[in-house]
Formats: sequence, C-alpha cells, structure tokens
Amino acid sequence: MPSVATRHPKPVSRYIPDMPLVVWMVFITIGMGLAGGMPADNLIATFNAGFGRALGEFALILLPSFVLAAAMSRRQASLGKGLATVISPVAGASMICPDTAYAAISPIAGHQKLNVAFGSYAGFKLLYPAGPLIVATGLGVSDPRIPLFGFALLIPVFAASAIWVRAMAVIPAQSGISASAEVRHNVLRSLAPFLILALLLVIGAASDFATMPLLEFITLPKGALLIAATLALLDCPVTEQRACLDSSVSKTGSLLLVIGTASALGSMLTSLVPVGDFVPPRTGVMGILGLFALTAVFKLTQGSSMATFAAVAPVAAPVVASSDMSPTAAVFAICLGSFIAILPNDSFYWLVRRDALEETSGERRAIWVLTGGALVQALAGLALVVILVVAGII
Repeated sequence: MPSVATRHPKPVSRYIPDMPLVVWMVFITIGMGLAGGMPADNLIATFNAGFGRALGEFALILLPSFVLAAAMSRRQASLGKGLATVISPVAGASMICPDTAYAAISPIAGHQKLNVAFGSYAGFKLLYPAGPLIVATGLGVSDPRIPLFGFALLIPVFAASAIWVRAMAVIPAQSGISASAEVRHNVLRSLAPFLILALLLVIGAASDFATMPLLEFITLPKGALLIAATLALLDCPVTEQRACLDSSVSKTGSLLLVIGTASALGSMLTSLVPVGDFVPPRTGVMGILGLFALTAVFKLTQGSSMATFAAVAPVAAPVVASSDMSPTAAVFAICLGSFIAILPNDSFYWLVRRDALEETSGERRAIWVLTGGALVQALAGLALVVILVVAGII
C-alpha cells in the first residue's frame, strides 16, 4: 500500500514547477535581462553570445570522451579484487562516468565494491580526461600541470574514503562472478586507449611541436582524446561501433545544451552585475572556498556530476577571470565541490545502493555511508588544495 506521502505530495510541489535545470536557467537568464531593463534585441544578442561561448571546444572534448567511454564499457577486463580497487579511479576517468566504471569492475571486486565505487567516483572527478579537463575548458584555463595536481589530489582523497569504508564496517554483497572467472580480454588491451591518451599528453607537455601542426594537435588534450577514442572505437566489434557513436552523439548534444544555457546565464550575469565589485582583489583561500560551496549547491540541487561540471564552470568563469585566485586551484575547487553528497537524486547512488549496499537495511544508513564517504573525500581534497594555495605551489 502506498504511503500517505506518496498519495499526497507535499504542497510545495504545487507552486514550484518540476522542470529540468536547463529550463530553469533559460527562464532565469531571460528574467534577469527583463528585470534589468535590457531591450529585447540586446537581451537576445547577449543570450546568443553567451550560449555560443566555448561550445566548439566542449564538442571537441565531450564527443570523443563519450565515444571512448562507450567503447571501453564494452570491454570486460580480468582483474583481481585488489587490482580492481586500484584501477577503479583510472576506469572512472577513462570511461568519463563513475556509473559505467563501477558497473564494469564491481562484478569481480568481491567485498571491495565500496572501495571500487569511491575510487571510480574520485577518478572521474580528479583525473584527465574527465572532471579537470571539462572544468578547465569551461573556465578557459590552460595549465599543463593540471593532470599532475589531479593525481596528487587523488591519493589523499582515495585514502580518506578507504578509511571511511573501514570505519563504517559495511561488508558489500558479493556478485556471482569471482575474480578467477574466465574472461575474454586482458587489462592492458582494455585500458590501452587511456594509456595512449596519457602518453600523448606527457609528450605534449614535454615537447614543443609549434612547427609541426599535426603533432602539436594530437599531443594537446583535444587531439589526444580524438586519437584515443578512435583507437577504442576501432577495437570494438564492427556491429557495435555505430551504437557507440549514436549514444555518444546523444549524450554530447544534451550536455552541450546545458553548457550553452549555463554560459548564457553567466554572460547575462556579467552584463548586468559588476562581478568585479563583489570579488576582493585578493581572494586566495576565500575564493577557493566560495567556488567549492557554489559547486556543492549545484550538486545537491540536481545530483548529476557531469551536469554540475557543465553548468558551474561557465557561471564561475567571470568570477575567476575578475579575481586573482589561482585558475588551477579554481578548477579543483569546482571538481572537489562536485563530490558533495551521493544522494537519491544521483543515478550513482542507486547503482551502488542496489549492488554493494543491497544487504544494508534502510535508506538512511545507505545515504549516510555513501554521502559520508563523498564528504570525507571532498574535505580531504579541499584541505590539500588550501595547503597548496597557501604555500604558493598551485
């Protein structure tokens, strides 16, 4: 029998429309322009200019990223339980999705499923070509050290979640597939596109190919992604290649709409509000904490990590540009803010809840385990970023 809450929704739902984030941002952007007395022609021109900002760059990142993710998700690697935990951050980053990475690795993770879940989550947020690259593009930040800082942050973040899992004393349910199960592909071949991507980025950071356009392009993040995605796609069965491309185009299109709308909102905000007047000339740690909190609010509101990255970066870009906070630190403040809370409005919650925490009774307990772990990860990473900012390293 349905509960009273199910049959009689809260009255607030009658007054607050249930709409996707992108629709809210369109209405807010237009409302800001009208409230600011902006003529219709200027309002539309501002929206257009903001919407198109950096969309081409995002298309060059998201489309090959999703192709890479779709192709790699069709591989099954042979991993031991311990190796499954260690490799989970790499899988989260290379598959550009913690859900896909967890689904691919958890069947052979045994009782390490929660560690695999938090590892996939952390890798997606902190490693190339996922969170840091997407956020840096939105902020217009180009720093070859970003991949290195992301890896450095991953260590304490992953360690913090491992301590949390041990403290919670939760024993995840095991799947029917053991670590010794027969498999079709080996790990190195499965992860080869990601390894090639990393190699190209390292070569690009260490070399100057200004006089050789082709080499310069393929050793930059966008070109390296394209190469890695192409190799992953070619390694897929011919019958599955079109499906990989179709799903990638669909996901890219929907995210570009969110990014474009968020950029239009940021453009309207910049046109109407003198952002520089509200940002102290020396923001330092306070600016980093502000971006962290802003991103956490977005994440709590909508749940999706990818949509949070897409929406926050264009809105935060004017703030970062008008202050003297470290752009690289700003990138990771946003990445870490997106860790906050793995709640039922996030698909990742239900994936882990119905697998690793299947035997955990009560949603409160499950929420506490997952959200507490994500919060511990976020605070551990934020503490290190603050230390690096104060020390002038980042």
